[in-house]
Amino acid sequence: MKNEQAAGADDDIITSDTENGDEAPVLERRDGGDENMLKRAIFSVPIDVTVSVGAARPLIGELLEMKRNHLLPLDTAIDDPVELRVKDRVIARGELTEMPEKEGQLAIRLTEVVNISELLDQ
Repeated sequence: MKNEQAAGADDDIITSDTENGDEAPVLERRDGGDENMLKRAIFSVPIDVTVSVGAARPLIGELLEMKRNHLLPLDTAIDDPVELRVKDRVIARGELTEMPEKEGQLAIRLTEVVNISELLDQ
């Protein structure tokens, strides 16, 4: 019986039986140690992403005079890209759109994503 191995996602080894093509591949972990499991655990941690649509710079007096239905002009146009931020870093840009499955719910269609190596250099 001859086995073939190929690297798969997450550094798994896929082992399959080439003589008996009817068996499903068996996945084996290369490193099942605690340190590797801790590194992978970070992918399940939620993170807050802020969507920046625009900014305004009213005077304090204007803010104090605001009432319901007041319009506060922003420094962006309706078709300008929005920014996705984690803390103070822009990680992507995109355009506002409506979720196809949920009428009225906003979503962002990504048009640019920051290269992770650029973030590491900062």
